[in-house]
Amino acid sequence: MTFRLIGTVVLIAVLSRALESQTPPSASQTGFLDRRVTVAGRSYHYQVYVPFSYTASQRWPVILFLHGAGERGDDGLIQTQVGLGAAVRQNAARFPAIIVLPQAPAESLWTGVPAQVAIAALDQVSREFQVDSDRVYLTGLSMGGNGVWYLAYRYPSRFAALLPICSFVTPFRAALHQLAPVVPADSGAPFEALARQLRRVPTWIVHGEIDEAVPVDQSRQAAAALKAVGAPVQYLEVPGTNHNVWDATYGSPMVVSWLFAQHRSR
Repeated sequence: MTFRLIGTVVLIAVLSRALESQTPPSASQTGFLDRRVTVAGRSYHYQVYVPFSYTASQRWPVILFLHGAGERGDDGLIQTQVGLGAAVRQNAARFPAIIVLPQAPAESLWTGVPAQVAIAALDQVSREFQVDSDRVYLTGLSMGGNGVWYLAYRYPSRFAALLPICSFVTPFRAALHQLAPVVPADSGAPFEALARQLRRVPTWIVHGEIDEAVPVDQSRQAAAALKAVGAPVQYLEVPGTNHNVWDATYGSPMVVSWLFAQHRSR
């Protein structure tokens, strides 16, 4: 091989590496990706799941997932290990969507700043990737289920469907009375006010019959209030099931198919 040929090969290799380094992250990276978002001057970890089949040539549905109390922190990782993230790892083909997984700080709830972080992460992902703004879904479990109600009440026209799991609307023990209410105090009875606000949003509520952590009556009341105003709501109470009803929910082809079939009403 001549020196000229060797030089040409080296030049091609250098140019190839340079082109690769300029490839936008959203065009090449898939799986669970680390991201940060800044709210009120503070940076927060979150994760975004991008399907292996992602391509920018089409628009993708988006799921915003809110974790439970056990996954709070600042590692930016543990929130992917329980609930929806775990379900994706078990059967990724069932979730052809971009999934946003923010993390609430320790000792916080999905209200106030953590709620703002969740929306900011959703907005940031929507700018980075090709998303279908008419197929944005909101789901969460336990404390995250409360966050579903909190965010949906404040952004009722943003989400195509809600999937609150073992959720609650009102404080049911003393430790939760400092919680920022889902429904502002001047809006009337909380379940009825919530139902009026969300009467046009398709909702599937799931709760375990013998939940010892969050009273099942919280979901029963929410479902009844939504039905009373003619909302498109489904309620599933799983017999003989305690708090962990999320594995069965996210593992259900019926529930997941229902979710992806929903489109935001205009």
